[in-house]
Amino acid sequence: MKSRLKIFLVLTAVALAASIAMGQNSANVNPKKDAKSRTDLYDKVELFADAIGILRNEYAEPVDPKKLMYGAMKGMLESLDDFSDFLEPEEYDEIKADTKGEFGGIGIEIALKEGILTVITPMAGTPGEAAGIMPEDRIVKIDGKVTKGLDINEAVKKMRGKPGTHVTLTLWREKDDKVFDITVRRDIVKVESVKKVILVEEKIGYIKIAEFQENTQDDLENALKKLEAQGMESLILDIRNNPGGLLDAAVAVSEKFLAKDLKIVSIVGRDQKLISEFKSNARSVVRSLPMVILVNHGSASGSEIVAGAMQDNKRALIVGLKTFGKASVQTVVPLRDGSALRFTSASYLTPSGRLIRDQGIAPDIIIERDAVPGDKKKEDGTDIFEKIETDKAPDGAGKAKVEISGDNQLAAAVNMMKAIMKYGSVKP
Repeated sequence: MKSRLKIFLVLTAVALAASIAMGQNSANVNPKKDAKSRTDLYDKVELFADAIGILRNEYAEPVDPKKLMYGAMKGMLESLDDFSDFLEPEEYDEIKADTKGEFGGIGIEIALKEGILTVITPMAGTPGEAAGIMPEDRIVKIDGKVTKGLDINEAVKKMRGKPGTHVTLTLWREKDDKVFDITVRRDIVKVESVKKVILVEEKIGYIKIAEFQENTQDDLENALKKLEAQGMESLILDIRNNPGGLLDAAVAVSEKFLAKDLKIVSIVGRDQKLISEFKSNARSVVRSLPMVILVNHGSASGSEIVAGAMQDNKRALIVGLKTFGKASVQTVVPLRDGSALRFTSASYLTPSGRLIRDQGIAPDIIIERDAVPGDKKKEDGTDIFEKIETDKAPDGAGKAKVEISGDNQLAAAVNMMKAIMKYGSVKP
């Protein structure tokens, strides 16, 4: 038994060491410079193999090696940042299905923030938005089960399901110190890129982009032509609650309004080494009309690229709330058994060199959303999971109705645009 265990440990260590060496070779690492680093890493690989051997030999019940390895890889990826994780084969299949742009669920983007499942944004026109879920809501229970320790993939799996079925989320709205339940009816989630195109007062155009997709560039061009035919003289571009999407689409949207050769975004890797840089090609007519861009905490990734490019190039006034701070490049690498690694491989910088990841884009003018009447002040120092497990009737529990006031942020943007149109260009 000991002999077989020893062989297993050696084989495990050799396999892991070979994988590490292959990874280093592919990254063109200098062998001399990183000799000590490799030695330290090999020591840790042996430590890991020791731990596996002890568990296989002494744990109370027989241990599945696959379960051990998958668990180790999940912990390894999740220790890096909030957006890196290990995808089991079924989870990877679901991710690939998402690229088709249609699935059964409630339509919210989520991330792990400070160890708690957090809503990045509800997608426009989805059941999640209709139910009143808001950016930065914390999901503390799904169908009555506490989400503490639940990873993103498991949470997504629990919230998805057949259209017509329901899922109940217990949300903690931290800024209001409210814990309440919302029951959402699942539906086929189809995300349209350009959601709303209207001409508001004083010939001010309004376009809402819900997500950056392959067709966003064409949809935006059609929307602009439609409003121009109606006499549009200025534009409010609404990218609130836009979780991002395709980098090329975000760049193409920026190009609609930026002159040729103006920088849009840079991608940097380890040690801030420049990987690539995107500049405006101005392949079509550049719209020089005055602009206001609306953002909020649900504006992430591609939205932050657009907002950062327009702000740094002094092309538009950014209004609303600070963005989410998720603009980073996630790479997905399939593994031989159908699983995959998803990890942060690079970060985005605005034209002036500002890091977006974990920082977000601060608006030129901050406009808070109108508060809901009767909100309570936040109590500091409360562990939300302890609270929901001890309180019999948390504040707001069972109340699915969410009061929605007027869009004061949009109203403020319209008033700002009127001032710009009357008194001339206003630079941040």
